[in-house]
Amino acid sequence: MNDRSPIRVLIADDQDMVRTGFRFFLDAQPDITVVAEAADGETAVRLAREVRPDVCLLDIRMPKLDGLEATRLLAGPGVADPLRVVVVTTFDLDEYVYGALRGGACGFLLKDSGPTLLAEAVRAAAVGDSLVSPSVTVRLLKHVTAETEADPVPAGPEAPRPREPLTDRELDVVRLVALGHTNAEIAASMFVSLSTVKTHLGNIQLKLAARNRVEIAAWAWRTGHTGDRP
Repeated sequence: MNDRSPIRVLIADDQDMVRTGFRFFLDAQPDITVVAEAADGETAVRLAREVRPDVCLLDIRMPKLDGLEATRLLAGPGVADPLRVVVVTTFDLDEYVYGALRGGACGFLLKDSGPTLLAEAVRAAAVGDSLVSPSVTVRLLKHVTAETEADPVPAGPEAPRPREPLTDRELDVVRLVALGHTNAEIAASMFVSLSTVKTHLGNIQLKLAARNRVEIAAWAWRTGHTGDRP
């Protein structure tokens, strides 16, 4: 029997049927419970600040305040006590994905990804991990890289120098993160335990001043650490 408290979730979407579907599936999970719903961005931000859910599921196109702005208000770099946000949308557009992740979201899912991936994204966000729909992960990061290469302005904080050099093993982890692998897949690929992978990720985040694995992956693509090491 699991004595851990269930993951508390807020759902924000302007479509009643979507909220109902998400609530029905998530409430059926033994480790997840929906604690609040909102039909617009302003209400979502207000409820999230009041209820302090473990994870906020935000649609992008909502009245009064869109999901990208709501994400920035709840999880952006300037937020003192950020919440964990997963953006769930119908629209597979690079500017939406990039805007959501740059705004502090720790996950991005398409609504047609399926309920299983939705639950996994909630669980990942709840423990500080990230999950992005496989169909957009690598394309997104390549897009970010191309954008940087085309921009004459130095990347600055977008691609920071590590505070300390990364070890070969840490660079292996960075490469696999950039290719969209989960922690379990990284552990299997490197023949190490899951706890070892988590330790490596913690060290990498400290060295890169990265808030999550999405920022680690973006750093990898910007600095060319995505291919096989010689």
